[in-house]
Amino acid sequence: MALPGDTTLTEKGADLTGAVPGKVLILACGALAREILAIKSANGWDHMDLTCLPAKYHLYPDKITEAVEAAVLKHRETYDSIFVAYADCGTGGLLAAKCAELGVEMIKGPHCYSFFEGNDAFAAHDDEITAFYLTDFLVRQFDAFIITPMGLDKHPELRDMYFGNYTKLVYQAQIEDAALKAKAEVCAARLGLAFEYRFTGYGDLENALQFANK
Repeated sequence: MALPGDTTLTEKGADLTGAVPGKVLILACGALAREILAIKSANGWDHMDLTCLPAKYHLYPDKITEAVEAAVLKHRETYDSIFVAYADCGTGGLLAAKCAELGVEMIKGPHCYSFFEGNDAFAAHDDEITAFYLTDFLVRQFDAFIITPMGLDKHPELRDMYFGNYTKLVYQAQIEDAALKAKAEVCAARLGLAFEYRFTGYGDLENALQFANK
């Protein structure tokens, strides 16, 4: 099955399941779809299926726990195991508690910015609170996730109110792509922030998927 475009991943997610019993199902945020498929392909994990919830839940974390529960209940009779490719993602511990209740594992960490960099490495930064983070997906979907939801397309004067306490935009790159890097620099300029580039690759996401396949 072909991976849909970023807009579809944002609004609807994607179901790339083959409904073949005995496989591992990765239940993920739509913002991680490309990365998970790349890791799956590189490791030859043909027994792994993927289904993604809408990436826009990044903006509404209160929706994540209920949606994950519904997806697990929908698919658990078909798969030997389900792994949840979400970190806490703003759920305040509710997602972890629900996954424990359902008996499924999930990625460790507070959010994707942490596990992309590696949870230990991310925790070592002392400027995390004043850094605004983007991943490859969020660079591509910058207007959909930042500009439009915050109303900056209609009221650009609100920029400094929203971002005045930030000092820099950190672009965590999963792949080396000059065009994405250039776009990320433009994103930083649009927010009036200094720009920092960090090539993270897939970080702890790949390690977590290795665990899911044991």
